[in-house]
Amino acid sequence: MLVVDDSAFARKVLRQVLSNAEGVEVVGVARDGLDALEKVAELSPDVLTLDLVMPGLDGLGVLRALTPGASSPRVVVVSSAGEESELAVAALQAGAVELVHKPTALATERLYELGSELVAKVRTAARAVARAAPEPLPAASSPASPVARPAAKRLVVVGTSTGGPQALTRLLSELPVDFPSPMALALHIPTGYTEAVAKRLDAHCALEVLEAVDGLELRPGRVVLARSGQHLKLERHGTLTLARLDRQPLRTAHHPSVDVLFESAAQSWGADVVGLVLTGMGDDGVVGARAIRDAGGTVLTESEASCVVYGMPRAVNEAGLATASAPLEGMLALMQKHVR
Repeated sequence: MLVVDDSAFARKVLRQVLSNAEGVEVVGVARDGLDALEKVAELSPDVLTLDLVMPGLDGLGVLRALTPGASSPRVVVVSSAGEESELAVAALQAGAVELVHKPTALATERLYELGSELVAKVRTAARAVARAAPEPLPAASSPASPVARPAAKRLVVVGTSTGGPQALTRLLSELPVDFPSPMALALHIPTGYTEAVAKRLDAHCALEVLEAVDGLELRPGRVVLARSGQHLKLERHGTLTLARLDRQPLRTAHHPSVDVLFESAAQSWGADVVGLVLTGMGDDGVVGARAIRDAGGTVLTESEASCVVYGMPRAVNEAGLATASAPLEGMLALMQKHVR
């Protein structure tokens, strides 16, 4: 793998952390974007860690310059939240498969704190399928106009992880303005990035996309993204569905958890729920999918053909919980069939 960062200290830390990990070989380092592209051509790394803010060619420029396809390295972005959040989300939408949050933007020993997360995500990226980044999407041309459909399911809930920002961008950009059901999304991503994800999805979607806040109403024409670091639970009040943010349960591996979102949806709306499990590592979503099916609802999964990592959908399929599966390009038609 290749380490790309304009900070000599950061390159040292990342190289040391990764070189000490079993099964990981660091074949080189690069000090900026142009150097990175030269090293990629020379060394053909399977994975590269990518800093975003660099002189000359920045991280996004590197991503756009990489040739899509099976031989292209999988990219793990190493970024600071705050001012870099928008850049990091843009990188995920442009084809990066994982994101690691830097504990500090300074050249201090605190950089060693990212060690275990960095190694885990590099290993995940190495197993990911390199796919072409989606074509640039136009901005949404019109705002959402909520349209109630009596025959529509009351709620669509979506869970995803590795490769999720790309998948969500593609899927939501295709939704029509009159899509009849409210949607709630749980995405595994470090704390501090979901506001930027929601804003970028909103820019490419005819529906309104918002980061969850406590008490926010879910309604047709609106998509609510779980806030990173907290669970999103859905609470029913008559015909209304409200978002609730909660740090409990603490035992879950992910905050937000797909299982927690799906279970709350099943408890609130039962058979009127469609759960959708997209690309991602692990098995978060299996427990929630079972709750939806037990309540009479529908569970759809992304097929292996389009997944960056066929982990979460595979786990749901192997548990016998999927009602139907489709590649990402066929998911909208499948959703509409089951939602109406």
